[in-house]
Amino acid sequence: MHIHKLNKIIFQISTDSKIAVVVLDVSIKNQVVTLIAHIHIHNNPIIKTLHHVINITSTEAEFFAIRYGINQAIQLSNIRHIIVVTDFMHAAKEIFDSLIYPY
Repeated sequence: MHIHKLNKIIFQISTDSKIAVVVLDVSIKNQVVTLIAHIHIHNNPIIKTLHHVINITSTEAEFFAIRYGINQAIQLSNIRHIIVVTDFMHAAKEIFDSLIYPY
């Protein structure tokens, strides 16, 4: 997704200060996984996190990114809704299926 489209989406859905928008990306290069999480509230970037991990699969990295982003957003005060923007929908669907991913 292009960054300009992403910024437009974030601006449209982040007009409420009780909504946290978590934007996640995972990339792999030379067996090093890079996880990036941005959290926006009321169209302001609040948290930006960057992790580098080795020896995990891309699916494990995606699960970690989703979990990490949600955990960061939960800790913010007065948040009632969390919107996760990601390009790995297969992992996002599986993370809420307790038969596939028990945690």
